[in-house]
Amino acid sequence: MKEELIAYIMKEFVEDPDQEIDETTLLISSGLIDSLSIVSLVAFIDKKFGVKIPDEKGTVDNFETINKIIETINEFKK
Repeated sequence: MKEELIAYIMKEFVEDPDQEIDETTLLISSGLIDSLSIVSLVAFIDKKFGVKIPDEKGTVDNFETINKIIETINEFKK
């Protein structure tokens, strides 16, 4: 799951091909992704992993790092 999330973020949102991200990279506060990117990520998570994240959980805190995104996904896995 971690690798798939990183690959998606790199492909969709990271403009610098030399930029590296890992599970602890600050995604939002560093400017790599924004609030509109969260909407896209939520849709990707639903499609790829079959996990529906409620709108109220699509927050900066829940999407700041790959680790936080995985925690959020796991919270709503069936």
